[in-house]
Amino acid sequence: MPDLLPSFSRRTVDADGVRIHVRTAGDGPPVLLLHGYPQTHAIWHKVAPLLARDHTVVLTDLRGYGDSDKPPSDADHTPYGKRAMAGDQLLVMRELGFERFAVAGHDRGGRVGHRLALDHPRAVSALAVLDIVPTRHVFAHADAALGLGYYHWFFLAAGNGIPERLIEGDPEFWIRARMGARHHGGTAFDPAAQDEYVRCFSDPAAIHASCEDYRAAAGIDLVHDDADAAAGRRVTAPLLALWGEHSFVGRSYDVPAVWREYAADVRGQALPCDHYLPEEAPEATAEHLAAFLREVWSSSRTSP
Repeated sequence: MPDLLPSFSRRTVDADGVRIHVRTAGDGPPVLLLHGYPQTHAIWHKVAPLLARDHTVVLTDLRGYGDSDKPPSDADHTPYGKRAMAGDQLLVMRELGFERFAVAGHDRGGRVGHRLALDHPRAVSALAVLDIVPTRHVFAHADAALGLGYYHWFFLAAGNGIPERLIEGDPEFWIRARMGARHHGGTAFDPAAQDEYVRCFSDPAAIHASCEDYRAAAGIDLVHDDADAAAGRRVTAPLLALWGEHSFVGRSYDVPAVWREYAADVRGQALPCDHYLPEEAPEATAEHLAAFLREVWSSSRTSP
């Protein structure tokens, strides 16, 4: 496989027994970039080098994905809850020497970033979420449009090994068909990136782990989210929401308004694409992230 990020170094970080695959490059204020389903850190291959001009950029494969570990799960799917996945990322950043850092997450990575900002507010200086609204809001407002547009949420969360067995029959078809259905204009997917996703997702352990991620979202994650809502906990870090104007999220929600129910300081922008912002609109994604990070960094340096 060609290396899509040749200027980024590789290492493995032990996050309390879970080995996380990490890529790093650049110098300056640290920013952690988290991928979504069914990708790996490679989704950032066009955005990360642009951000690395002014930042220390850290890319990881979430637990269960890419070349990171796929630990065993349990009846409650707790090992794939966003609290556990966020804990991995905190330990990675501490191992790299960063106690406070910005986070940008696409899709599942945005949900991990959301949980990280809630559980560890002193660590997260800024949060960017790409093409999502909070999990709790999605389930609370589920309807036929969601069931059809986001059918994979319910399919992947099904039990008895059903999604695993079906996807294992042809993982390449699943990857390419799922991604192709959520692309609208803009930059085409890089064939090498898609090949990398297929390579990683051809591992039955990765397929199972990703299903556990969705099962956790429909269970233990909602328990944690409801507890935060009852306690009045919201994201205190500045939050940037970016979404595709042609995506299900962009067509179905008032994205900034939804996030203002969950965060204190929100700004947002639609981009001319569908779901995969870092690949469909990489320059615009990098531009908005860089401007947001400059704003937050400048504000932190001038505040008393």
